Amino acid sequence: MTAQLSKKSEAWSARFSEPVSDLVKRYTASVFFDKRLALFDIEGSLAHAEMLAATGIISAADQAEIVRGMTQIRAEIEAGRFEWLLDLEDVHLNIEKRLTELVGDAGKRLHTGRSRNDQVATDIRLYLRSAIDDVSALLRALQLALLDLAEQHAATIMPGFTHMQVAQPITFGHHMLAYVEMFSRDAERMADCRKRVNRLPLGAAALAGTTFPIDRERVAKTLGFDEVCRNSLDAVSDRDFAIEFCAAAALVMTHVSRMSEELIIWMSPRVGFIDIADRFCTGSSIMPQKKNPDVPELARGKTGRVNGHLIGLLTLMKGQPLAYNKDNQEDKEPLFDTVDTLTDTLRIFADMATGITVKADTMRAAALQGFATATDLADYLVKKGLPFRDAHEAVARAVRTCVDRGCDLTDLTLEELRAFSALIEADIFAVLTLEGSVAARDHIGGTAPKQVRAAIAAARQRLG
Repeated sequence: MTAQLSKKSEAWSARFSEPVSDLVKRYTASVFFDKRLALFDIEGSLAHAEMLAATGIISAADQAEIVRGMTQIRAEIEAGRFEWLLDLEDVHLNIEKRLTELVGDAGKRLHTGRSRNDQVATDIRLYLRSAIDDVSALLRALQLALLDLAEQHAATIMPGFTHMQVAQPITFGHHMLAYVEMFSRDAERMADCRKRVNRLPLGAAALAGTTFPIDRERVAKTLGFDEVCRNSLDAVSDRDFAIEFCAAAALVMTHVSRMSEELIIWMSPRVGFIDIADRFCTGSSIMPQKKNPDVPELARGKTGRVNGHLIGLLTLMKGQPLAYNKDNQEDKEPLFDTVDTLTDTLRIFADMATGITVKADTMRAAALQGFATATDLADYLVKKGLPFRDAHEAVARAVRTCVDRGCDLTDLTLEELRAFSALIEADIFAVLTLEGSVAARDHIGGTAPKQVRAAIAAARQRLG
């Protein structure tokens, strides 16, 4: 009796002579992860029903019953009272079965002119469109938090690095703006990806379209899609949009990971540039003095997780013939996890940015190490008429002398500096200060505090 009941609950039961085994049910079912598509499934079904009634394919009375039933189902799902059944395999059949229980034959007519193939493709696009909107808002929040931090420290001097060696003085505000730029590009990529997500596959049916006189443009307008997918085969089998989102998400996480790496280094007592608020850190079970930057460390690790999902989806699609194949069921879990990981990470990083304390004195002391203003001395000589390569060599010899003596360029007297070039005059000491160095880079994109503040204002205007 159980096997018979199970068999009768399947949409294709008349074709088969024996029920699906329990192992196969568990192996092929998706309901326990694709149920997060439920509200989008209902949204798509209501738009489909409205179109079916408008074109005369179903009656207005049937549409009204479908709306009534779906309204109750939505309430049950939101209240956590909906019963999800493994025997019904996926979110679509679970909802359809419940709708039929509630409204009878009207529920059975809902699937006219569509397939689960175009239905699930529509659900995923609706879900991902909403997720992209959430991600875009979170990227904006993170950028605003970083802009606040940059504004506080537009003139706070720190060493800039190349090859992890002290290179030139910059300001901490300028450094934060680099990440604002990265996340701005990420927001652009998300907006561009959304354009290709926002195309309606519904109406492609299983793969070839339908014989019913449907109005796909009407459904697209109802659901807020920009256009319809133009080929039925491609419409049901395309997952480019999901791969594209995961690629954009991987880039966001890469930027988060780079920032995490710097936060971790800067928080180390050996560097001591910043502190991160306690609520984002943990201690050690054995070493009572420890304060570990767990959030940036974990974000750095989760970047590998998101990268893995991107590779997984690319591998999933690489060998599939047209059109829909059961392989595509495996698109949802990596996509869902990418969305969850990305949104959680962005949300916590926007909050964490408000909990970063900058240790300006330590940063300044570090900027005085490593001959950070050596390039300024070379530029000074070039402006006096010396060819750059000759200026480079003169400064290199001066730096070597300072290394041997264990002093800085600013510790040399004017006479000692003139031994490297007779063009050096008393005004050199203003050039060699940290403040003079950063202030001199007074152009768009430069680290001069004036430019940093201008860049912050421009970024705020862009973000609205």
